[in-house]
Amino acid sequence: MIKSLFSLASAIVISFCTPFVTTAQQTKTVASKKNWVNTSDHYTQMLIDLDEKFSPENNSSQGLVKYDTLISIPTLANVMAKRKDEEALLIIYQKALKTEKEVRVIQDLNILMDYLKLRFRKQDFALKHKISFENAASIVYDGVADLLDDQTPAERRPAAVARIIKYAGLVKGYVPITTILQEQVLKQISGKDMIYPLKKKMEDDLSHNSSLLDGISELCRKYKLKGWEEPYAKLRKQIEDYDQWAREHVLTNARTDFRLSPEEYSMALETHGIDISPVELVKMGHTAFIDIQNQMKPIAAQIAQQRHLPSADYQDVIRELKKEQLYGDSIVPVYESRLKYLEGIIREHHLITLPNRPAIIRLATAAESAQLPVPYMAPPPLLNNAGQSGIFVLPLNEPAAPGEKSADKFDDFAYKAASWTIAAHEGRPGHELQFDRMVEIGVSKARALYADNSTNEEGWAVYSEYITRPYMPLEGRLISLDYLLLRAAHNYLDPGLQAGTVTQEQAFKILTQDVGLSIPFAKIEINFYKIKSPGRANSYFYGFTSMLALRAYAQKALASKFSELRFHDFIISQGLLTPKLLKKAVMNEFVPAEKNR
Repeated sequence: MIKSLFSLASAIVISFCTPFVTTAQQTKTVASKKNWVNTSDHYTQMLIDLDEKFSPENNSSQGLVKYDTLISIPTLANVMAKRKDEEALLIIYQKALKTEKEVRVIQDLNILMDYLKLRFRKQDFALKHKISFENAASIVYDGVADLLDDQTPAERRPAAVARIIKYAGLVKGYVPITTILQEQVLKQISGKDMIYPLKKKMEDDLSHNSSLLDGISELCRKYKLKGWEEPYAKLRKQIEDYDQWAREHVLTNARTDFRLSPEEYSMALETHGIDISPVELVKMGHTAFIDIQNQMKPIAAQIAQQRHLPSADYQDVIRELKKEQLYGDSIVPVYESRLKYLEGIIREHHLITLPNRPAIIRLATAAESAQLPVPYMAPPPLLNNAGQSGIFVLPLNEPAAPGEKSADKFDDFAYKAASWTIAAHEGRPGHELQFDRMVEIGVSKARALYADNSTNEEGWAVYSEYITRPYMPLEGRLISLDYLLLRAAHNYLDPGLQAGTVTQEQAFKILTQDVGLSIPFAKIEINFYKIKSPGRANSYFYGFTSMLALRAYAQKALASKFSELRFHDFIISQGLLTPKLLKKAVMNEFVPAEKNR
């Protein structure tokens, strides 16, 4: 899982040597690439400049120091001013399409145009139909935490205090962010037939806010900031008052039916890079679920025989493997050893080109675990990167406290057998390698961000599990297939819950019994389908199957000339293209080039 994706991107265009390419050939290739990338980046920079104007926090997270002390001001006037600028930019892109000849530049222009058009559709729907509850605590935490990180230069960290002061409206020209958000909701409430926020989502957000506010003070103390205590106390009181106001005026009228309208669910699928219908997703998921279960059974039987277990049923074997939990400081060393092993496999079997530096892994803080209690990769800045890398973050795992029921705890991420596939997914060759490669070898700015879709990101990560799975021990292979089983289940549970053809009880039973998730993890998954990000869960398996189809096409087209290493290097060199654009790149660029090698 990717923790967050930024609204700005850039690429460092440097030479990247592939096997058997001469210096002259390489220079010519890089120069050719740089020409089209420069043209594409010229157009993309227009959108980046526009975003910079209205999103200081994002700019700062991308390394633009001059934005460190600034904050977004989310008034409706600013929203509409940005929309006007975006509409003017869309006209510029449409005119450019008529004059540009380079295929990849045309592709990138279409990426930028599609991004803007979808943004307009979503914005229009929200303005016309929805009452939004913007979580002030989350906005402030993200704005401060982006600056308070071990990889952020020490001289930049004091800017977090300036942001706290401005979020609280304690400096001339600023009003409290909670005041802006409250006025916005009051105006929306006055509209006719408006859709209130989902009750469960609001309750979840509000329940985490105390931990987020505690996390801000912990970060300020950790980095020994000065002058933060008084403005922080005032800001905390403002947010607590805002949360109480939201409970009384919004939560009381919040809707209990989580289902999106077909129009909104369709936009959600499109946002995540999914270009097939919910009906097709459901069919794909059901078929794959049965096939994966059949693959798991003989592996579970082998493990049961080797360990002298009383049952060879894969669900019982998984329960036994989950007893081998890792706690506290013992978690990271095990994951480091898994990555080292996987890197050896990658090099030995020429799966993909690896960087010379090690991957970065750390445990999450208590606040981070409260906000996102699953493993994730925090991506590096894609704009003005000053040497930062992606960070593989693992949630805290501690033994059950006295009186705490084991059924109430996560047991899904910090046990030995799960560490293999999680390391491949979040680390290498998965998310960490994909995002760092975009910084290191360079892709156009449009492809680095504005093509962004979880079908590409999560599809590549699940595919990374697939190409390393044959080299895992039996226990690792079983749990890797169990994670794949979960991804197949996504494809019929997410659309099924939205359509009303699957109940929450049915989904919970499938996740806890057939897949073997812990109770809290199953609840998070269902919450994800219903509330957090409807449609996104489908992107894991759909992206994976799209990758398999591309690989099969390339293998058939190239026969004995097919190179797994060059194929994988090419795929992640393309940035975050949607399945259709990535297929065009493989057909029109990779295959012809490989035939001529």
